[in-house]
Amino acid sequence: MFIDPPLRPSVDPRHVLADNFAPVDELPPTDCEVIHGSLPPCLNGAYIRNGQNPQFFPRGPHHLFDGDGMLHAIRISNGRATLCSRYVKTYKYATERDVGYAVFPKIFSGFNSLIAATARGMVTAARILAGQFNTSNGSGVANTSLGFFGGSLYALCESDLPYRLTLASDGDVVTVGRHDFDGEAFAFRYGPMRPFLTFFRFDASGNKQQDVPIFSMACPSFVHDFAITEKHAIFPDNQIGINPMDMILGKGSAVGANLAKVPRLGVIPRYAKDESEMRWFNVPGYNVLHVVNAWDDGDRVVMVAPNILSIEHTLERTDLTHLSMEKVIINLKTGVVWRHPVSTRSLDFGVINSAYLGKKNKYVYAAVGTPMPKVSGVVKLDLSVSEEDRCECIVASRMYGPRCYGGEPFFVAREPDNPETDEDDGYLVSHVHDESTRESKFLVMDAKSATLNIVAALKLPGRVPYGFHRIFVRASELSKAPKTA
Repeated sequence: MFIDPPLRPSVDPRHVLADNFAPVDELPPTDCEVIHGSLPPCLNGAYIRNGQNPQFFPRGPHHLFDGDGMLHAIRISNGRATLCSRYVKTYKYATERDVGYAVFPKIFSGFNSLIAATARGMVTAARILAGQFNTSNGSGVANTSLGFFGGSLYALCESDLPYRLTLASDGDVVTVGRHDFDGEAFAFRYGPMRPFLTFFRFDASGNKQQDVPIFSMACPSFVHDFAITEKHAIFPDNQIGINPMDMILGKGSAVGANLAKVPRLGVIPRYAKDESEMRWFNVPGYNVLHVVNAWDDGDRVVMVAPNILSIEHTLERTDLTHLSMEKVIINLKTGVVWRHPVSTRSLDFGVINSAYLGKKNKYVYAAVGTPMPKVSGVVKLDLSVSEEDRCECIVASRMYGPRCYGGEPFFVAREPDNPETDEDDGYLVSHVHDESTRESKFLVMDAKSATLNIVAALKLPGRVPYGFHRIFVRASELSKAPKTA
């Protein structure tokens, strides 16, 4: 029974939580069966995927982005593997677990009417006044991405601070708590209040440096990702905006498309002390959520990212969304901007060999989104082809088969410490789910192969729902990770 019946498929839990989007129970570390080939030694470590997995089935509007975060960790050691699926024990998760039902408001789901918005607002205020929860302890779901930094693993989400986790020796995932980053990193935050964007970094000793507020971002934008080169940071200011009043007045989600806005890219030196050196470049029709890579080229900066061609469908009709992988070149001296499509196929979640992050790279591996948010295969792009012929850059492809869908791929170098190896000498890894058999697998593909040959496959002991972003952490890095808070 719905308290507030959803009026749109994009927020109807019977639609967005159907099939392999449906939540699963936690799974303790459980052995996986190798059903094809053998796991390469370079995969010793952990492959971890984050995604939404609501603790309680919603009784009203629910967007896919609003579900509680769950990590699915495959721990690999000497050819053997275990799967563990655990919730990120956020403050929201723990509070709702203790009371036995959902109590926190949702960011993306919106409301169906002013009456529903007013009623839910009053209920939320009453719960806060009654001490049922304290928003100063955080209200995020930690369901979006992952980072491994300063020897620690973090679950990330735009609505809250990171949550730090550890991986036990048996492969179990343990939440340590809400935490700031340690070590050197570049980061940003954004929100509905000025300054709408703030750039900052942590030094090598883990000390947070001063904020660089970007007041030249005139209105709140959904800044999901950014790019770092050896000299610059690049921020997209796209047509997806943040408008809390739409949610308060019952007009829909707080996040939505603003088709009257002209998208921009902002370029600022990565060690800037203030925003005086920030430069904005109008790029009409260029809407970016996920950045693949960027690098400096003399007076120019180059960025590779998928462009959302139908921005109005991003939150409401993702199945109609089409993306074009593009290379954008900004001449910082003349202000001229060039755009070069490198593939006409609908591609997203592009990844590279991490040794080339912030440097010029040749190869990109991207998920085939047909229909989004499902991933029907993975392709390999050769960016050098676009420089020579400006034609389709796909040089290798692997489709998963009828009713089989995967997620964001990840590239693992075969010899990460050998600077003489080829850029594409390694493996692509991803979960793949067969909707006919309701079984999930873990595939290892040869990144050098023209058909991205499968060299190993695991049958997973539990279903892994479709999710968001992922990470691979080598065993050598895990061994250095602190075991306590």
